[in-house]
Amino acid sequence: MTNDLLYQVALTLVPNIGPVQAKILTEQFGNAENIFKASKKELGNIEGIGEVRAKSIKLFDNFLSAEKEIEFVEKHRIQPLFLTNENYPKRLLNCYDSPTLLYYRGNADVNVSKVINIIGTRNNTDYGRQVTEQLINELQNLQVLIVSGLAYGIDAIAHKAAVQNNLPTIGVLAHGLDTIYPSAHATLAKQMLYNGGLLTEFRKETLPDRHNFPRRNRIVAGMADATIVIETAVKGGSMITAELANGYNRDVFAFPGKVTDSKSAGCNHLIKNNKAILLTDATHLVEILGWTTKKSKPKKQKELFISLSNDEQALVDVLKQKEAVHIDEIFLKSGLTSSTVAAAMLNLEFQNVVASLPGKMYKLL
Repeated sequence: MTNDLLYQVALTLVPNIGPVQAKILTEQFGNAENIFKASKKELGNIEGIGEVRAKSIKLFDNFLSAEKEIEFVEKHRIQPLFLTNENYPKRLLNCYDSPTLLYYRGNADVNVSKVINIIGTRNNTDYGRQVTEQLINELQNLQVLIVSGLAYGIDAIAHKAAVQNNLPTIGVLAHGLDTIYPSAHATLAKQMLYNGGLLTEFRKETLPDRHNFPRRNRIVAGMADATIVIETAVKGGSMITAELANGYNRDVFAFPGKVTDSKSAGCNHLIKNNKAILLTDATHLVEILGWTTKKSKPKKQKELFISLSNDEQALVDVLKQKEAVHIDEIFLKSGLTSSTVAAAMLNLEFQNVVASLPGKMYKLL
Protein backbone atom coordinates (compact mmCIF):
# COMPACT_ATOMS: atom_id res chain seq x y z
CA MET A 1 0.00 0.00 0.00
CA THR A 2 1.38 3.41 -0.95
CA ASN A 3 0.75 6.69 0.81
CA ASP A 4 -0.48 8.10 -2.51
CA LEU A 5 -3.32 5.58 -2.74
CA LEU A 6 -4.21 5.96 0.93
CA TYR A 7 -4.66 9.71 0.55
CA GLN A 8 -6.43 9.31 -2.79
CA VAL A 9 -9.08 7.03 -1.28
CA ALA A 10 -9.29 9.25 1.80
CA LEU A 11 -10.00 12.29 -0.35
CA THR A 12 -13.18 10.61 -1.61
CA LEU A 13 -14.30 10.13 2.00
CA VAL A 14 -13.97 13.74 3.17
CA PRO A 15 -17.36 15.36 3.85
CA ASN A 16 -18.21 18.37 1.65
CA ILE A 17 -15.52 17.45 -0.89
CA GLY A 18 -17.02 16.21 -4.16
CA PRO A 19 -15.45 15.58 -7.56
CA VAL A 20 -15.43 19.28 -8.51
CA GLN A 21 -13.64 20.36 -5.33
CA ALA A 22 -11.25 17.38 -5.45
CA LYS A 23 -10.27 18.33 -8.99
CA ILE A 24 -9.62 21.94 -7.97
CA LEU A 25 -7.48 20.79 -5.05
CA THR A 26 -5.53 18.29 -7.13
CA GLU A 27 -4.75 20.91 -9.77
CA GLN A 28 -3.54 23.23 -7.00
CA PHE A 29 -1.45 20.79 -4.95
CA GLY A 30 -0.45 18.14 -7.48
CA ASN A 31 -1.44 15.07 -5.49
CA ALA A 32 -3.78 13.92 -2.72
CA GLU A 33 -1.13 13.70 -0.01
CA ASN A 34 -0.20 17.35 -0.43
CA ILE A 35 -3.87 18.29 -0.04
CA PHE A 36 -4.05 16.71 3.40
CA LYS A 37 -0.72 18.22 4.44
CA ALA A 38 -1.64 21.75 3.39
CA SER A 39 -2.59 24.24 6.10
CA LYS A 40 -6.19 25.22 6.72
CA LYS A 41 -5.36 28.74 5.54
CA GLU A 42 -3.83 27.48 2.28
CA LEU A 43 -6.88 25.33 1.63
CA GLY A 44 -9.41 28.00 2.57
CA ASN A 45 -7.85 30.59 0.28
CA ILE A 46 -8.50 28.46 -2.81
CA GLU A 47 -11.48 29.60 -4.86
CA GLY A 48 -14.26 27.04 -4.59
CA ILE A 49 -12.98 25.54 -1.34
CA GLY A 50 -13.42 28.08 1.46
CA GLU A 51 -13.25 27.72 5.24
CA VAL A 52 -15.92 25.02 5.71
CA ARG A 53 -14.38 22.58 3.22
CA ALA A 54 -10.86 23.38 4.46
CA LYS A 55 -12.00 22.48 7.97
CA SER A 56 -13.49 19.19 6.73
CA ILE A 57 -10.15 18.20 5.25
CA LYS A 58 -8.13 19.11 8.32
CA LEU A 59 -10.55 17.30 10.68
CA PHE A 60 -10.71 14.13 8.60
CA ASP A 61 -9.43 11.10 10.51
CA ASN A 62 -11.19 8.11 8.91
CA PHE A 63 -8.09 6.64 7.30
CA LEU A 64 -9.08 3.18 8.58
CA SER A 65 -11.91 3.04 6.05
CA ALA A 66 -9.46 4.00 3.32
CA GLU A 67 -7.13 1.20 4.39
CA LYS A 68 -9.96 -1.35 4.27
CA GLU A 69 -10.86 -0.21 0.78
CA ILE A 70 -7.25 -0.65 -0.33
CA GLU A 71 -7.20 -4.18 1.13
CA PHE A 72 -10.23 -5.01 -1.02
CA VAL A 73 -8.63 -3.43 -4.09
CA GLU A 74 -5.41 -5.40 -3.65
CA LYS A 75 -7.18 -8.69 -2.90
CA HIS A 76 -9.28 -8.54 -6.07
CA ARG A 77 -6.59 -7.01 -8.31
CA ILE A 78 -8.60 -3.89 -8.94
CA GLN A 79 -6.85 -0.98 -10.62
CA PRO A 80 -7.45 2.34 -8.84
CA LEU A 81 -7.38 5.27 -11.27
CA PHE A 82 -6.88 8.66 -9.61
CA LEU A 83 -7.21 11.93 -11.56
CA THR A 84 -3.45 12.07 -12.10
CA ASN A 85 -3.04 8.40 -13.09
CA GLU A 86 -1.73 7.98 -16.65
CA ASN A 87 -4.38 5.31 -17.30
CA TYR A 88 -7.30 7.46 -16.14
CA PRO A 89 -9.91 7.93 -18.93
CA LYS A 90 -8.58 11.09 -20.56
CA ARG A 91 -11.91 12.08 -22.07
CA LEU A 92 -13.34 12.30 -18.55
CA LEU A 93 -10.65 14.79 -17.53
CA ASN A 94 -12.29 17.35 -19.82
CA CYS A 95 -15.52 17.11 -17.80
CA TYR A 96 -15.82 19.63 -14.99
CA ASP A 97 -17.03 16.94 -12.55
CA SER A 98 -14.51 14.19 -13.37
CA PRO A 99 -14.68 11.33 -10.82
CA THR A 100 -11.89 11.74 -8.28
CA LEU A 101 -11.04 8.05 -8.16
CA LEU A 102 -12.21 5.18 -10.35
CA TYR A 103 -11.99 1.47 -9.60
CA TYR A 104 -11.37 -0.69 -12.66
CA ARG A 105 -11.30 -4.43 -13.31
CA GLY A 106 -10.47 -5.51 -16.83
CA ASN A 107 -7.93 -5.34 -19.61
CA ALA A 108 -9.45 -2.95 -22.15
CA ASP A 109 -7.66 0.32 -22.80
CA VAL A 110 -10.06 3.08 -21.77
CA ASN A 111 -8.08 5.58 -23.86
CA VAL A 112 -8.33 3.97 -27.29
CA SER A 113 -8.97 6.26 -30.25
CA LYS A 114 -12.59 5.18 -30.81
CA VAL A 115 -15.08 5.00 -27.92
CA ILE A 116 -18.87 5.10 -28.04
CA ASN A 117 -21.55 4.42 -25.49
CA ILE A 118 -24.79 2.69 -26.37
CA ILE A 119 -27.79 3.27 -24.13
CA GLY A 120 -31.52 2.74 -24.15
CA THR A 121 -34.58 1.41 -22.42
CA ARG A 122 -34.61 -1.56 -20.07
CA ASN A 123 -37.75 -2.81 -21.83
CA ASN A 124 -36.59 -2.95 -25.41
CA THR A 125 -38.57 -4.11 -28.43
CA ASP A 126 -37.37 -6.52 -31.12
CA TYR A 127 -36.60 -3.44 -33.20
CA GLY A 128 -34.28 -2.11 -30.48
CA ARG A 129 -32.46 -5.42 -30.22
CA GLN A 130 -32.06 -5.67 -33.98
CA VAL A 131 -30.74 -2.12 -34.34
CA THR A 132 -28.25 -2.56 -31.48
CA GLU A 133 -26.89 -5.87 -32.70
CA GLN A 134 -26.64 -4.67 -36.31
CA LEU A 135 -24.82 -1.48 -35.32
CA ILE A 136 -22.20 -3.34 -33.29
CA ASN A 137 -21.78 -6.01 -35.96
CA GLU A 138 -21.07 -3.28 -38.53
CA LEU A 139 -18.44 -1.75 -36.21
CA GLN A 140 -16.61 -5.04 -35.76
CA ASN A 141 -13.59 -4.20 -37.92
CA LEU A 142 -13.01 -0.78 -36.36
CA GLN A 143 -12.15 -2.07 -32.86
CA VAL A 144 -14.42 0.46 -31.21
CA LEU A 145 -14.69 0.35 -27.42
CA ILE A 146 -18.36 -0.10 -26.46
CA VAL A 147 -19.41 1.46 -23.13
CA SER A 148 -22.74 0.99 -21.40
CA GLY A 149 -24.28 0.56 -17.95
CA LEU A 150 -24.80 -3.24 -17.69
CA ALA A 151 -28.53 -2.67 -17.12
CA TYR A 152 -31.36 -4.76 -18.49
CA GLY A 153 -32.44 -4.11 -22.07
CA ILE A 154 -30.33 -2.18 -24.56
CA ASP A 155 -27.30 -1.98 -22.23
CA ALA A 156 -27.02 -5.77 -21.88
CA ILE A 157 -27.74 -6.34 -25.57
CA ALA A 158 -24.90 -3.96 -26.47
CA HIS A 159 -22.45 -5.67 -24.11
CA LYS A 160 -23.39 -9.15 -25.37
CA ALA A 161 -23.14 -8.12 -29.01
CA ALA A 162 -19.71 -6.61 -28.34
CA VAL A 163 -18.52 -9.85 -26.71
CA GLN A 164 -19.85 -11.89 -29.64
CA ASN A 165 -18.11 -9.60 -32.15
CA ASN A 166 -14.86 -9.59 -30.16
CA LEU A 167 -15.10 -5.87 -29.50
CA PRO A 168 -13.89 -4.52 -26.14
CA THR A 169 -16.75 -3.47 -23.87
CA ILE A 170 -16.84 -1.79 -20.47
CA GLY A 171 -19.74 -1.73 -18.05
CA VAL A 172 -19.98 1.32 -15.82
CA LEU A 173 -21.57 0.43 -12.49
CA ALA A 174 -23.70 2.38 -10.00
CA HIS A 175 -22.31 0.38 -7.07
CA GLY A 176 -19.09 -1.16 -5.78
CA LEU A 177 -17.14 -3.95 -7.46
CA ASP A 178 -18.03 -6.42 -4.71
CA THR A 179 -21.35 -7.17 -6.41
CA ILE A 180 -23.06 -7.17 -9.80
CA TYR A 181 -26.43 -5.54 -10.37
CA PRO A 182 -28.61 -6.89 -11.75
CA SER A 183 -27.40 -10.29 -10.54
CA ALA A 184 -28.72 -11.89 -13.72
CA HIS A 185 -25.79 -10.26 -15.53
CA ALA A 186 -23.07 -11.85 -13.39
CA THR A 187 -22.05 -14.28 -16.14
CA LEU A 188 -22.04 -11.52 -18.74
CA ALA A 189 -19.87 -9.38 -16.45
CA LYS A 190 -17.32 -12.22 -16.17
CA GLN A 191 -17.22 -12.59 -19.94
CA MET A 192 -16.59 -8.86 -20.31
CA LEU A 193 -13.48 -9.08 -18.14
CA TYR A 194 -11.70 -11.09 -20.86
CA ASN A 195 -11.97 -8.32 -23.44
CA GLY A 196 -13.27 -5.28 -21.63
CA GLY A 197 -13.94 -4.54 -18.01
CA LEU A 198 -16.03 -3.09 -15.21
CA LEU A 199 -15.61 0.48 -14.01
CA THR A 200 -17.06 2.40 -11.06
CA GLU A 201 -16.36 5.35 -8.78
CA PHE A 202 -18.19 3.67 -5.89
CA ARG A 203 -16.43 1.85 -3.08
CA LYS A 204 -17.19 -1.71 -1.97
CA GLU A 205 -20.45 -2.27 -0.12
CA THR A 206 -22.06 0.63 -1.98
CA LEU A 207 -25.58 -0.44 -2.93
CA PRO A 208 -27.13 0.36 -6.33
CA ASP A 209 -29.30 3.07 -4.82
CA ARG A 210 -31.40 5.23 -7.11
CA HIS A 211 -29.33 8.39 -6.62
CA ASN A 212 -26.17 6.59 -7.78
CA PHE A 213 -27.40 6.11 -11.35
CA PRO A 214 -27.19 9.74 -12.52
CA ARG A 215 -23.60 9.77 -11.22
CA ARG A 216 -22.93 6.57 -13.14
CA ASN A 217 -24.53 8.06 -16.25
CA ARG A 218 -22.16 11.04 -16.31
CA ILE A 219 -19.22 8.62 -16.55
CA VAL A 220 -20.91 6.76 -19.41
CA ALA A 221 -21.47 10.07 -21.20
CA GLY A 222 -18.07 11.59 -20.46
CA MET A 223 -15.73 8.74 -21.34
CA ALA A 224 -17.00 8.30 -24.93
CA ASP A 225 -16.68 10.24 -28.16
CA ALA A 226 -20.37 9.80 -28.85
CA THR A 227 -23.59 8.69 -27.17
CA ILE A 228 -25.88 6.41 -29.18
CA VAL A 229 -29.49 6.27 -27.99
CA ILE A 230 -31.34 3.23 -29.35
CA GLU A 231 -34.77 3.23 -27.68
CA THR A 232 -36.02 5.33 -24.78
CA ALA A 233 -39.12 6.99 -23.43
CA VAL A 234 -39.19 10.77 -23.03
CA LYS A 235 -38.23 10.35 -19.36
CA GLY A 236 -35.56 8.04 -18.05
CA GLY A 237 -31.89 7.42 -17.48
CA SER A 238 -31.02 7.41 -21.17
CA MET A 239 -32.39 10.91 -21.60
CA ILE A 240 -30.33 12.05 -18.62
CA THR A 241 -27.21 10.53 -20.17
CA ALA A 242 -27.96 12.22 -23.51
CA GLU A 243 -28.35 15.59 -21.78
CA LEU A 244 -25.08 15.06 -19.92
CA ALA A 245 -23.30 14.16 -23.16
CA ASN A 246 -24.58 17.35 -24.77
CA GLY A 247 -23.36 19.30 -21.75
CA TYR A 248 -19.91 17.77 -22.18
CA ASN A 249 -19.90 18.77 -25.87
CA ARG A 250 -20.02 15.14 -26.99
CA ASP A 251 -21.84 14.06 -30.12
CA VAL A 252 -25.25 12.49 -29.46
CA PHE A 253 -27.01 10.21 -31.96
CA ALA A 254 -30.44 8.62 -31.85
CA PHE A 255 -32.17 5.99 -33.94
CA PRO A 256 -35.65 7.18 -34.91
CA GLY A 257 -38.76 5.08 -34.30
CA LYS A 258 -42.49 5.10 -34.95
CA VAL A 259 -44.24 8.20 -33.67
CA THR A 260 -46.80 5.91 -32.04
CA ASP A 261 -44.17 3.90 -30.15
CA SER A 262 -43.60 5.17 -26.60
CA LYS A 263 -40.23 3.43 -26.44
CA SER A 264 -38.98 5.57 -29.33
CA ALA A 265 -40.57 8.79 -28.10
CA GLY A 266 -37.36 9.89 -26.37
CA CYS A 267 -35.22 9.31 -29.47
CA ASN A 268 -37.69 11.19 -31.65
CA HIS A 269 -37.79 14.01 -29.10
CA LEU A 270 -33.98 14.35 -29.11
CA ILE A 271 -33.88 14.45 -32.91
CA LYS A 272 -36.80 16.88 -33.19
CA ASN A 273 -35.18 19.31 -30.73
CA ASN A 274 -31.73 19.12 -32.36
CA LYS A 275 -30.24 17.41 -29.32
CA ALA A 276 -29.27 14.31 -31.30
CA ILE A 277 -28.24 13.51 -34.85
CA LEU A 278 -30.59 11.12 -36.63
CA LEU A 279 -28.69 7.85 -37.07
CA THR A 280 -29.51 5.03 -39.48
CA ASP A 281 -26.45 2.78 -39.57
CA ALA A 282 -22.79 2.41 -38.68
CA THR A 283 -21.58 3.93 -41.96
CA HIS A 284 -23.42 7.12 -41.10
CA LEU A 285 -21.86 7.14 -37.61
CA VAL A 286 -18.34 6.53 -38.91
CA GLU A 287 -18.61 9.33 -41.45
CA ILE A 288 -19.85 11.90 -38.96
CA LEU A 289 -17.22 11.00 -36.38
CA GLY A 290 -14.47 11.21 -38.98
CA TRP A 291 -13.41 7.59 -38.56
CA THR A 292 -13.26 6.88 -42.27
CA THR A 293 -9.87 5.66 -43.46
CA LYS A 294 -8.38 7.87 -46.14
CA LYS A 295 -5.16 7.69 -48.09
CA SER A 296 -2.65 9.99 -46.53
CA LYS A 297 -1.70 13.05 -48.51
CA PRO A 298 1.46 15.09 -48.19
CA LYS A 299 0.88 17.89 -45.74
CA LYS A 300 1.24 21.42 -46.93
CA GLN A 301 3.91 22.84 -44.68
CA LYS A 302 2.17 26.17 -44.15
CA GLU A 303 3.73 26.44 -40.73
CA LEU A 304 7.07 27.04 -42.47
CA PHE A 305 5.75 30.31 -43.83
CA ILE A 306 3.71 31.41 -40.83
CA SER A 307 5.06 32.64 -37.53
CA LEU A 308 3.65 30.28 -34.89
CA SER A 309 3.72 30.71 -31.13
CA ASN A 310 5.20 27.93 -28.98
CA ASP A 311 1.69 26.75 -28.06
CA GLU A 312 0.55 26.72 -31.69
CA GLN A 313 3.67 24.83 -32.75
CA ALA A 314 3.00 22.24 -30.02
CA LEU A 315 -0.47 21.64 -31.43
CA VAL A 316 0.83 21.39 -34.99
CA ASP A 317 3.35 18.78 -33.83
CA VAL A 318 0.51 16.71 -32.35
CA LEU A 319 -1.57 17.00 -35.53
CA LYS A 320 1.37 15.84 -37.67
CA GLN A 321 1.18 12.39 -36.08
CA LYS A 322 -1.94 11.23 -37.92
CA GLU A 323 -4.54 12.21 -40.51
CA ALA A 324 -7.05 13.51 -37.95
CA VAL A 325 -6.83 13.94 -34.17
CA HIS A 326 -9.63 14.16 -31.60
CA ILE A 327 -9.66 17.26 -29.39
CA ASP A 328 -9.25 15.10 -26.25
CA GLU A 329 -6.06 13.59 -27.69
CA ILE A 330 -4.80 17.08 -28.53
CA PHE A 331 -5.32 18.15 -24.91
CA LEU A 332 -3.54 15.04 -23.67
CA LYS A 333 -0.51 15.05 -25.95
CA SER A 334 0.09 18.80 -25.96
CA GLY A 335 0.07 19.08 -22.17
CA LEU A 336 -1.61 22.49 -22.47
CA THR A 337 -4.66 23.74 -20.59
CA SER A 338 -8.06 23.59 -22.27
CA SER A 339 -8.27 27.38 -22.56
CA THR A 340 -4.80 27.60 -24.11
CA VAL A 341 -5.63 24.85 -26.63
CA ALA A 342 -8.93 26.51 -27.55
CA ALA A 343 -7.26 29.87 -28.19
CA ALA A 344 -4.34 28.39 -30.13
CA MET A 345 -6.59 26.17 -32.26
CA LEU A 346 -8.75 29.15 -33.15
CA ASN A 347 -5.69 31.11 -34.29
CA LEU A 348 -4.49 28.15 -36.36
CA GLU A 349 -7.89 27.92 -38.05
CA PHE A 350 -7.81 31.63 -38.85
CA GLN A 351 -4.37 31.13 -40.43
CA ASN A 352 -5.66 28.17 -42.47
CA VAL A 353 -3.17 25.83 -40.84
CA VAL A 354 -5.79 23.45 -39.41
CA ALA A 355 -9.39 22.54 -40.17
CA SER A 356 -12.09 21.25 -37.83
CA LEU A 357 -13.94 18.06 -38.75
CA PRO A 358 -17.17 16.48 -37.46
CA GLY A 359 -16.87 14.59 -34.18
CA LYS A 360 -14.49 17.10 -32.51
CA MET A 361 -11.66 16.05 -34.86
CA TYR A 362 -8.97 18.31 -36.34
CA LYS A 363 -6.45 17.95 -39.18
CA LEU A 364 -3.65 19.92 -40.75
CA LEU A 365 -4.37 21.56 -44.11
